[in-house]
Amino acid sequence: MMQETFFVQVLLPFPLRTAFTYRVPIHLVNSIAFGKRVVVPFGRNKLYAGLVTSISTQAPEQVQIKYVVDVIDQYPIITNEQLALWQWIADYYLCTLGEVMAAALPSAFKLAGESQVRLHSDFSGDLSDLSPDEILIVEALATHEQMTLTDIAKIFNFAKVFLIINSLVARDIVDVVDEVKEVYKPKTETQIFLSEDLANDENKLLERIDLLSANKKSEKQFNLLLAFISLIREQQLNYHSGLKKSDLIKKANVSSAVLRGMIKNKILLEKNIEKSRLIDFDSIQKTEEIKLSPVQEKKLAEIKTQFETFDTVLLHGITGSGKTEIYIKMIDEVLSQGKQVLYLLPEIALTSQIINRLRKFFGHKVGVYHSRFNEYERVEIWNRVLHFGEEEDDKYSLILGARSSLLLPYHNLGLIIVDEEHDASYKQTDPAPRYQARDSSIILAQIHHAKVLLGTATPSLESYYNVKQNKFGLVELKERFADSKLPEIWIENLVEARKQKKMQGQFSQFLIDAITEALQKKEQIILFQNRRGYAVRLFCNTCQSMPTCVYCDVTLTYHKYANILKCHYCGYAIDVPAICPSCHSPNIEMKGFGTEKIEETLATIFPEATVERMDMDTTRTKNSYQRIINNFETHKTDILVGTQMVTKGLDFDRVSVVGIMEADTLMSYPDFRSFERAFQLMSQVSGRAGRKDIPGKVIIQTYQPWNPALSYVVSNNFNEMYCNQIEERKNYHYPPVYRLIKITLKHTDLEKVNAAAVELQAEFNKHFEGFYLGPEFPLVPRIQNYYLKDFWLKLPKTATLNRKKQQLKEIIDNFNVYSVNKSVRIVVNVDY
Repeated sequence: MMQETFFVQVLLPFPLRTAFTYRVPIHLVNSIAFGKRVVVPFGRNKLYAGLVTSISTQAPEQVQIKYVVDVIDQYPIITNEQLALWQWIADYYLCTLGEVMAAALPSAFKLAGESQVRLHSDFSGDLSDLSPDEILIVEALATHEQMTLTDIAKIFNFAKVFLIINSLVARDIVDVVDEVKEVYKPKTETQIFLSEDLANDENKLLERIDLLSANKKSEKQFNLLLAFISLIREQQLNYHSGLKKSDLIKKANVSSAVLRGMIKNKILLEKNIEKSRLIDFDSIQKTEEIKLSPVQEKKLAEIKTQFETFDTVLLHGITGSGKTEIYIKMIDEVLSQGKQVLYLLPEIALTSQIINRLRKFFGHKVGVYHSRFNEYERVEIWNRVLHFGEEEDDKYSLILGARSSLLLPYHNLGLIIVDEEHDASYKQTDPAPRYQARDSSIILAQIHHAKVLLGTATPSLESYYNVKQNKFGLVELKERFADSKLPEIWIENLVEARKQKKMQGQFSQFLIDAITEALQKKEQIILFQNRRGYAVRLFCNTCQSMPTCVYCDVTLTYHKYANILKCHYCGYAIDVPAICPSCHSPNIEMKGFGTEKIEETLATIFPEATVERMDMDTTRTKNSYQRIINNFETHKTDILVGTQMVTKGLDFDRVSVVGIMEADTLMSYPDFRSFERAFQLMSQVSGRAGRKDIPGKVIIQTYQPWNPALSYVVSNNFNEMYCNQIEERKNYHYPPVYRLIKITLKHTDLEKVNAAAVELQAEFNKHFEGFYLGPEFPLVPRIQNYYLKDFWLKLPKTATLNRKKQQLKEIIDNFNVYSVNKSVRIVVNVDY
């Protein structure tokens, strides 16, 4: 009876629109399955690990089908539900499924290799029948043992290296070895155990102790055995448990040689045990201990009622209103049903407070997933989520993470909480997939038949628009927890302050007085400046020029700590010049200010105060966020200066003053969302002041005190801000009323970008006339040596939206068909 032939569709982590078909060799048929990684050849000599997405017995139309080389996994590493989300992201955001796979999988899962060439074991060494090129290869392999095909081609510059190698293989002179190396390695720990007979019989153990104690030559072995028993009892373990080798030797104060002797005599055993890199925590409080206020109880009931009608509910609760306590109650209820919960946060590294808070109640159930974990740790977290529920294991049933945690292999989600749902960090910008995690979470919830709770004090216009369109439910929480008051908000007119000479550096006298009073009361201060570095630019007063980046069309920012001028787009940096690089005039000075300069000025005005800075420059290491936040939380720091980082998810009980140093940069940025984001940022950072029994004061320094965004912040009037902005968005065809798709052309040659833009514009005129803007150069027209040109599609939310997006995809695919266009990169950003 003939063996049935199987074919598999294999997804590879490349920006290609389709999976690839491979034939399954007979010896791998029983081990192949959906979701497993397989080693497959791709291209002329490369091997990659891809994911099996489907299996079929139907032969494809192609004549030549390559074979699967090997199966890597014992079990599938992705789920059907996960692949469904990946596919939706690829379709909706106009990227490829391979790009989603590349973003989702930890790097340790993405294997690649090359064919290795080595001398055949039966090769006699006779070179008489070989050509000169073949002799060179054989001699090289005799020295190097094995080499990749690519290396051979590079070293010998052979145009037909593959033909030469095939000829050598056919004559059993060389072997070609296909190898893909597994990157992930489990962490192991050497542990020492009692031998089985001693662990099973305590009388035998006591006899062995007596024998060792009676022999003076065995004194060190006697001490080692007693140390083993002592550690077992200290750690409340049984005799079948293992002890860490180094701990045992340290406890007994003996050498490794003594231990080796006891292992040789079969008193002790040595084993390498696989250990998790992740730390498990025990819960120390019960959720029943959380006592909700009557208002919170009412809002929790309202959310549950809203979930009967809507799958997604927006919880609009002002800062300090106690949203987290409501989240905890809802999480507890879902976990008790044996389901998983995903808790999304905009920037996971900044939210150690909420992580620690949830661990108090849920202990080892809490898993955290973000980019600051190393690749091995991310694989372990992935596997714990994948195997949730097996053997009644409830570890990692609650996942806290940034947007990438959305792509994990969940089995049974019951609830997704998107905290600070308005935050721009939920939108991936580069590289693809350029997905919005908030919106994608709603699709993930639909796949799992779960509910989504969006929480924020300053809703995004998109979410509130969906409430108004009756797509989302709404619950509003307008009272602060424990009757704490909203802070007073003061607008400080910097024009008047400078006229009256009431400024000291970047600080108005009013802000200095408020900080002084807070320090005298042993209270804390947060100062927000949305720009890092020391000075914004170096300016020549003679020729009015400023040093700019050689790769990007932007001025360089001065960083005093390193004494360099640095580009914040590509990282290019130069030493600070003593004279103007253009006209060689010494009449140069620093203009503008960033967080670093504020920190320095504070040290001059308040020398007794402890100041810390939290921005991209001070938080590059893995635990730097945690250290800065802990120092502020434990009152080791008096004043915290920072960028947007200080506005997100922080809850401190002694902050009485918040200063917004330069509100104008937020309100004047040339972007249709700048008004909304200025309101959100200022409202969020204002909410850090005045928690518990300490009254708060917020001081906003500005040259535009009349700006309406400020009046909405002062009055805390979100609804009025929404009505104002939604009318503008309707009039000018912007989200959330319209869909906005940004198409960017990129190339190092300006002429090629311009030519491509003209060609693309002709196509847009055919299909999108009246619905697009461009082509235009962006605010920064060159980044990392690439010239940029943008188109903006503004598409109405109608039944034809998907068809229009499909047309866009076809236009881009057709554009890329011609070789002249292949070097021009097109970046599509849906829902920009």
